[in-house]
Amino acid sequence: MLFQDVRSIFWHQEHDTDTFEFRGSVEALEVPLPRGQHMLRPSVVGRLLQALELKPGDSALEIGAGSGFVTACLGTACRRVQSIEIFPDLADLARAHLTAAGIRNAEVITGDAREVEIAERHDVIAVTASLPLYDSRYEQQLFVGGRLFVVVGTAPVMEARLVRRVAEDRWAHESLFETVVDPLVHATRSEGFSF
Repeated sequence: MLFQDVRSIFWHQEHDTDTFEFRGSVEALEVPLPRGQHMLRPSVVGRLLQALELKPGDSALEIGAGSGFVTACLGTACRRVQSIEIFPDLADLARAHLTAAGIRNAEVITGDAREVEIAERHDVIAVTASLPLYDSRYEQQLFVGGRLFVVVGTAPVMEARLVRRVAEDRWAHESLFETVVDPLVHATRSEGFSF
């Protein structure tokens, strides 16, 4: 299944085309989800998937399942996917979408990513919400050679990054592009500036 096929399935499940009107590029659209969340724009998903250099044997971890769209994309390219979603209703929505799309190698876990025990390492990690402050816990979960996609910062200044684990105790960080995405629930935030 190709990215366009997955997108088509999710687009039709998320929208009643009789009542939804949009003028502009679908690639720039942020589709609203329950709980004030949004699907990542397709243009960001495309760049995320490209940056992660997915391989058929990869084990993937996703932080923030949302609708299951990115989960499905990862599932079409990787051996298996675990996705953690804090909101039970969104986790259920993701599971339903994955079933409808025929994605059988993905598991959606309901819980807070800060508290869920991740016992194993992964080749690929996609954090699909932004982190106001970079959190190294996710890079620790990578195999050597593994890749992490994460967006860091606060609106209006956020940076998408690719982190590679190049050795057991060394990581390489690469700035990819600027974007703005919803923050991860319960992510560590800066204290802010005061006089």
